[in-house]
Amino acid sequence: MQKIFQQRTVKFFIGGGVAAALNIWLISLLIDRLGFHTPELRNIANAISMEISLLFSFFIYRIWVWTGGDWRLEKVLWRQLPLYHVSASSSIIIRLILFPILDWLSLSPQNNTLIGVLLGAILNYIISDRLVFQTRKKTELYYPEGLAPALATPSNSAKLPVTSTSIEPTLVLSIVIPAYNEEDCIARTIQSISQVLEEKYIPYNILVVNDNSRDRTEAVLQQLRLQNPKVTYINNYYPNGFGFAVRCGLENFQGDAVAIVMADCSDAPEDIVAYYYKLCQGYECVFGSRFIKGGKVIDYPAHKLIVNRLANLFIQILFGLNFNDTTNAFKAYRREVIKGVYPLLSHHFNLTVEIPLKAIARGYSYAVIPISWRNRTTGVSKLKLKEMGSRYLFIALCIFLEKKLSRGDYVRKNLQSAIRR
Repeated sequence: MQKIFQQRTVKFFIGGGVAAALNIWLISLLIDRLGFHTPELRNIANAISMEISLLFSFFIYRIWVWTGGDWRLEKVLWRQLPLYHVSASSSIIIRLILFPILDWLSLSPQNNTLIGVLLGAILNYIISDRLVFQTRKKTELYYPEGLAPALATPSNSAKLPVTSTSIEPTLVLSIVIPAYNEEDCIARTIQSISQVLEEKYIPYNILVVNDNSRDRTEAVLQQLRLQNPKVTYINNYYPNGFGFAVRCGLENFQGDAVAIVMADCSDAPEDIVAYYYKLCQGYECVFGSRFIKGGKVIDYPAHKLIVNRLANLFIQILFGLNFNDTTNAFKAYRREVIKGVYPLLSHHFNLTVEIPLKAIARGYSYAVIPISWRNRTTGVSKLKLKEMGSRYLFIALCIFLEKKLSRGDYVRKNLQSAIRR
């Protein structure tokens, strides 16, 4: 119990709770005891109580949570206090933005408010930690975050992991493709991937997970299996859903590494080749971004693009990442990474967030490269924004809590040994 209360995040929430209690007591004192009864006076009472409790929380955090630091008067008055007010304001702004979005996603007002308070507190903590109470000096990025140059150009990519600089040309790549009612495009997807990988002499196999399709998807897959011995399929033995279908594929792929690819031709086969070469260089994960230099999107629906950018920005801030396309499903992992991120919780598209965030939080190395994405031309998208918003949030917060509170229990074993030494 003593160790728990020594953690900065726990101290932060305790300090915030004390400041909130002071805010409530002050506004009650001003209104009930000192007679601030008119609407104008009540607004003044609210402003006074908020400012005093804000200053009180600042000094709690400064003395108890973020100890040390610069106590020079000019630094406190002209840098730390203004930035702290910006931090507090940002948590209020995010609540104002999130409330209508979560209301549109049909969350109850109580849950909506609770999520808003938690996210506001998390944002306040991150800004306080990185801007207000600490002066972050420019230092070299270290393993594993140093292997994620999301803003770099392809020619300026990160150095290889120290553990491996050799090329592994015999690495066998498995392609896992979840498919639900994709009779119109699954054949084109598989044929285009096979053609490119064959041309590059990349050892591969393709595993399609038929998610109990109701159209002719399975019949098409049977034909493809006869035409190409490297193509096989299984029927999803879990309940229907994108996450379950991918999990089924991850439990059955045969290669040394696996790339998760969509069935609708949205992912470029040439990018799979780029992923493979990065894996051969020693990286354990390869993530693609459509929103860095060299990446592109074609025919992305405007409303989905806006939601995508907001969701990825939230994840970037929450986890302190440079990588800006976490929600994209198209990624590649070595076999040991897939073993290391189990058990998986997601049933749906939130699996696309769970696997990479767990891999990063648990210490696996990764590279980021630019990729292209094209909206499907046939069939119907299976992603439903209103159904998925809260599920993405649930997974992101679960992994955030694991990272902050588990004290390294889930970090890969060899990295734990290095940290102890």
